[in-house]
Amino acid sequence: MIDTLSLKIAVGIKAKVPEHPASVNVLKFAIAALINGLTIILFSLIGSLVTDTFIEAITVLVSFAILRQLSGGYHLKSGVACIVVSTVGVLALSLTGDLGAEFVFILNVINVILAIVFSPSDIEKQSRIKKKYFPFLKLSSTMLVAINFAIGSPVLASTFLVQCLTLIKLPIRERKGVVK
Repeated sequence: MIDTLSLKIAVGIKAKVPEHPASVNVLKFAIAALINGLTIILFSLIGSLVTDTFIEAITVLVSFAILRQLSGGYHLKSGVACIVVSTVGVLALSLTGDLGAEFVFILNVINVILAIVFSPSDIEKQSRIKKKYFPFLKLSSTMLVAINFAIGSPVLASTFLVQCLTLIKLPIRERKGVVK
């Protein structure tokens, strides 16, 4: 669905501006990413208005996105699956209540450990950042999640945990129907 719409838009752009240096495939990819991101934000904010967690949803969206850019992580193969999982995740995380200072501290420790051990993960598939900068990404990811020791936010601790868990590469071999 998203691929079809992205392709139609990309073909339309290329027809209007044939001298544009980007190929139809590059345009399609960029448009699909834009549609995905905007749809997740729109659905999440609408849902957060219904659940009265607007500020928490914005916190989840921004903190997840920043950590994601620094640390990488697993990507779903389908745009629609990404929209559904991400929107449900944002809404669930925005409903994080008071977890207690001790539990938030434990989550922060887990997040720092996961960031140190696994970040950046699969970043080469989503950016053009050179490998020589990966130690900086690891340090930045770790520092970002460590900031929550001072803030003590249950929403941030939970959000960072979900993103840090996407960094872990599971030892699943590629075979029909299973992704690596």
